[in-house]
Amino acid sequence: MLANIPTIIGFGGVNACGRSSGHQAYRRQVIDSLQANDAAETYAALASMMGLVVAVEGALADAVTGETLSYADIAAKYGQWIKDNTLIRQLEDNLFDRNAIPVHREATAVAGDQPVQFVIKKTQLMSTVPASWQVEELRGGSVRVTVASDTIVLLPDLRRSLVQAAGQLPTGFNPEDLYNSRSHPRGLQLAVYGASDALHSLGIDWEVIRSKLSPDEMAVYAGSCMGQLDFNGAGGMLQSNFMAKRVSAKQCALSLAEMPADFINAYLIGGMGGAGGTIGACATYLYNVRMGINDIQSGRRRLVIVGSAEAPITPEVMEGYRTMGALAEDEAIMALDPGRDTPDYRRAARPFSNNCGFTLAEGAQFLVLCDDALALELGANILGAVADVFVNADGFKKSIPGPGVGNYLTMARAAAVTRAIIGEEGLRERTYVHAHGTSTPQNRVTESEIINEIAKTFGIEKWPVAAVKSYLGHTLGPAGGDQIASGLGVWKYGIIPGIKTVETIADDVAQSNINFLLQDTHVGVTGMDAMIINSKGFGGNNASASILAPHVVKDMLTRKYGAQAMAEYADRNVAVAAQTEQNDRDIIEGKLKPIYLFDNGVLDGGDLELTDTSIGVKGYQHKVSLEITNPYE
Repeated sequence: MLANIPTIIGFGGVNACGRSSGHQAYRRQVIDSLQANDAAETYAALASMMGLVVAVEGALADAVTGETLSYADIAAKYGQWIKDNTLIRQLEDNLFDRNAIPVHREATAVAGDQPVQFVIKKTQLMSTVPASWQVEELRGGSVRVTVASDTIVLLPDLRRSLVQAAGQLPTGFNPEDLYNSRSHPRGLQLAVYGASDALHSLGIDWEVIRSKLSPDEMAVYAGSCMGQLDFNGAGGMLQSNFMAKRVSAKQCALSLAEMPADFINAYLIGGMGGAGGTIGACATYLYNVRMGINDIQSGRRRLVIVGSAEAPITPEVMEGYRTMGALAEDEAIMALDPGRDTPDYRRAARPFSNNCGFTLAEGAQFLVLCDDALALELGANILGAVADVFVNADGFKKSIPGPGVGNYLTMARAAAVTRAIIGEEGLRERTYVHAHGTSTPQNRVTESEIINEIAKTFGIEKWPVAAVKSYLGHTLGPAGGDQIASGLGVWKYGIIPGIKTVETIADDVAQSNINFLLQDTHVGVTGMDAMIINSKGFGGNNASASILAPHVVKDMLTRKYGAQAMAEYADRNVAVAAQTEQNDRDIIEGKLKPIYLFDNGVLDGGDLELTDTSIGVKGYQHKVSLEITNPYE
């Protein structure tokens, strides 16, 4: 039996380039290579996100002066400011003060000839008083403490971050302001925004989709690589005792790594199907894509939302990666450009060039996948398809963060399945690679060797390679989604984003069979039949995916269903495509907000119709079947 084709019918998210749907974030990457009207629309989309303009009676107006502005006006007035305040740049102070990070320093207060005395409120005295302390109660609820011996004390201090480059969201954009965020950790705010963006990109009302499916024919597989580590999540829970604060009832529960999937089910779609996420360090996104396509290929599910959200820009996480030697510190960035006395933050990430570490970033990315029959029935936008995702570990390792051989296996298998689908000539002439490209000295050597050897093995003379972390930094869990979202834009506008932070490739990088694209490269909307997405993660988590172009997928569907069925699909798609474009404009004009349905349509046992052959669920036309055959006969 032919496997179902996991068709991409929607995508969305947010990162340092802006909003993903409508290819807006991709367009920021190639904005100087776009037609003027497309560039102007992207400037308008970013200006709206960043609070520079507001919607007034169906138009956009300057947020300060109230002057009505066209898209071209916005580009002329704010274009350079928008460029300067997107992509990788110096860490801003909206998340924390980069120059005044609170810390404590341990010191020993040595007892002198006279004992030390101080007065505090009795309620401020610790419950376990050191034996060498003498405590005398005073009037008014105070106590006098006398310390006659050496005492260890913690002294409050402030430190400056040694790493000040980051891939932050566009300046002025705060997802918590767009819905009732209720002290959600920032990673979950990004999940709500990113998954909503993906749903808006469908151009199809969710109730229409739900009417076609039973509750167990849908699934959501999403998570974060590290969990929610800011103060509203695990970070605050772990810090509270040392900051004289109380742990909140939410911090533990909302810190879990699979919580993005839970939020989507509970507050966006009311999902009752598959749930959860697979964590694979920086390959987390592709791990979740693999779960989704396996479900669709087997027929276990018909529609799956997959993705990841991560908000790792906190002082503690940045310091953790810095002490590993993984992040690009300011001093090291300056050393890459002799003669500079300030870091070139915009060029902090230089994949495959002389570099000094990766740049931490925040973001969220989601795909909506469904089987090919459902895509045609809905008239959905066919943006591509996931041919397959391959995952291999490294085997025995010398160190957890060190590279291994597993990525050779994943890349070779991704190339092989691509060849099987589009042919030898298609693989050699009409594919390219979105590299993991972290911008570390170790990655530039090991990943280039892997890509180069796979190219040799499959007879590819000069395999084009892109690396979008040069724009975005490393979002950890969502990183693979950043690569896919960028690649989907290539099939809309025909331009592969260049690695424009790089002038030359490093001497220790393998490139005999690689063409590193250092400038935007025009290939045409049908010039590439497939792309290979590569992800590498600590611990030996390697994943590579083969993503097929929309024109290839439509050719496959024509062979499978016939020209008449595809013509009927095209007719249905006209309204869907128009609605998708309208949704994009509505987001720009502030008319369409993130979906967040708190305490909405909550069900209990009384809303179920139970029999021994099916379960009916209120609100769903199709029942869950219990007529299950023995799978082992």
